[in-house]
Amino acid sequence: MAYILNLETSTKNCSVSVSNNGELVAIKELNNGNYSHAEVLHPFINEVLKEAKISFEKLDAIAVSKGPGSYTGLRIGVSAAKGLSFALNIPLISVNTLKSLALAISIDEGVIVPMLDARRMEVYSAIFDSDYNQIREIKAEIISERSFLNNLEEGKVYFLGDGAEKCKTLITHPNALFVDSKFPSAKEMSILSYDKYKKNDIEDVAYFEPFYLKDFIVVPQKKKI
Repeated sequence: MAYILNLETSTKNCSVSVSNNGELVAIKELNNGNYSHAEVLHPFINEVLKEAKISFEKLDAIAVSKGPGSYTGLRIGVSAAKGLSFALNIPLISVNTLKSLALAISIDEGVIVPMLDARRMEVYSAIFDSDYNQIREIKAEIISERSFLNNLEEGKVYFLGDGAEKCKTLITHPNALFVDSKFPSAKEMSILSYDKYKKNDIEDVAYFEPFYLKDFIVVPQKKKI
């Protein structure tokens, strides 16, 4: 048996799960529209372990969603994952956030475009086929009326994630299908983390960093007069 603790904090959905050989055992999530990860992540970890009826010492690996996504959210998740991995002396596994999101739906034909909000009309996205093979690299891009036009002309395109919502008014091609209320989740991480565990595809705890895709921008506050 391989018990893995999965941490997903890349968006406003704070999600923690325990899986056993890729099968979900316990999960705790909160998506209240705010970034509450700092307050709820560690309580969620304790709760899922209790529900799974295992101790920290029974874990075989820690998996974390590596990004792209919220800078602050990723920092919180990765810091927690690295701390647990180091303290328990077990492997650290990183999971592609957009692939995890793509697994939230199942399609027979066409492509899946998971999207994460990246401010204004910009999104982080990738493209996956119906077998979840990544067929286009991850990009940070500004959405326009012509975005994904080649894919849309070829067949159905399923858009999902918090970045997809703001694209509905621009991407109006008849082959564009928007799937609502989908966020990266520790549920879909389970099979991905176990697959990496079996291959011993692990990270160096000391040097691992989240995949931000673009630099963090600090917006200066206006001076009060």
